[in-house]
Amino acid sequence: MPMRAEFPSPNFGPRRNGVLPDLIVLHYTAMPSCAEAAARLCDAAAEVSAHYLISERGAVQALVPEELRAWHAGAGGWGGAQDVNSRSIGIELANPGDAPFSEPQMAALEGVLADVMARWQIAAARVIGHSDMAPGRKADPGPRFDWQRLARRGLSVWPEPGAEPGDFRADARRFGYPDVADDLLLAAFRLRFRPMAQGPLDAVDAAWAADLAARFPVDAVAFAA
Repeated sequence: MPMRAEFPSPNFGPRRNGVLPDLIVLHYTAMPSCAEAAARLCDAAAEVSAHYLISERGAVQALVPEELRAWHAGAGGWGGAQDVNSRSIGIELANPGDAPFSEPQMAALEGVLADVMARWQIAAARVIGHSDMAPGRKADPGPRFDWQRLARRGLSVWPEPGAEPGDFRADARRFGYPDVADDLLLAAFRLRFRPMAQGPLDAVDAAWAADLAARFPVDAVAFAA
């Protein structure tokens, strides 16, 4: 399958079992520069890619066509989706992992998200982080990423106050988190929603998970890997 010139990454394949994208996974590159990240994502030997790479200055580079399966997610899951690569659009943000995300970069991301979500009819609750689908294995887009900003613009979701605390594990799983050890599940949940929280599970964690599970229960249909 030849790659079109405007999509420079060779690291892609067909989406398996005829599935269409219904998830968007956000990443950071964890590399010193956007140019180095682009080179790696377009290196056949690296065997990694994404559909889009967004620089710190807000430049958007399309690497793999959306209709094809980019190699960005790896092992993990979200709800019934195990082959996340076949079910998702991957967006890489040029960031070393410990730096704030710039205003031009966030604005560009919002534009890409709005377009992709409209094109594939992807719900805001299905815009997730790499750390959400791979707890303990991945930490991107990290504690400095502004999920609340996306939620205010209808491009992701955020908990609302007032829910009664419930069974944290059951509610986090109902929202979409995979079946992992309790400590990894809590760490992944906090990395996205409460990055400054420390200590054992508390009532805020449980209440926020209960709210998300009630308003945004994940599609629980099992799909072939």
